[in-house]
Amino acid sequence: MFIIKAKKRDAGTKLDTLRKGGEIPAVFYGMKKETTAVSVSTVEFKKVWREAGESSPIKISSPSGEIDALIHEVQVDPITDEPIHVDFLVIDMKKKIQVNIPLEFEGISGAVKSGLGNLVKVLHEIEVEALPSELPHNLVVDLSKLATVEDQILVSDIKLPTGVALITPAEEVVASIVLQVEEKEEAAPVDLSAIEVEKKGKKEEDATTAEESTPA
Repeated sequence: MFIIKAKKRDAGTKLDTLRKGGEIPAVFYGMKKETTAVSVSTVEFKKVWREAGESSPIKISSPSGEIDALIHEVQVDPITDEPIHVDFLVIDMKKKIQVNIPLEFEGISGAVKSGLGNLVKVLHEIEVEALPSELPHNLVVDLSKLATVEDQILVSDIKLPTGVALITPAEEVVASIVLQVEEKEEAAPVDLSAIEVEKKGKKEEDATTAEESTPA
């Protein structure tokens, strides 16, 4: 199991100062535990987050002892994409929990390869229920099953590990193919200035004709 060390964080601690010092402000809560403010090493957290994701249980080593938890929510900086705050959800390893598991798409759709249509990914995660120790890191979706434009991959088509039960409705579409639409050739833009010049020239021509036809 992944382990991350957490330091107790005082309420008055300036978060920017904490981040500049290589720490991420965080909290853990759940299982009737009081919400506790902590901080974790930025480098250590990013490594655990990359390997465990948000569906694999981890251990938080805190001053009050070790706690089983999930990385529940991560706030990231919109510019740097770096984590700036973390919520850990405390769990009981002996009780089943419901978690969203990310989908990993692999393989090549025959319909896309042949140019028949475009791939549409409808879902990127599905909800399941299992003991924390039996939760998968991700679930694989085989796109090679999409051979024609009529083909679809449903939630029920995803193979679940033993001990994992589906919560997301089985009939929901995960991925499908839409017909390739040929782009219509755009009409050439109308030159309005040429039209104005042409109208102006015709008015002058009509005026000249009128003058010539007027008796002296």
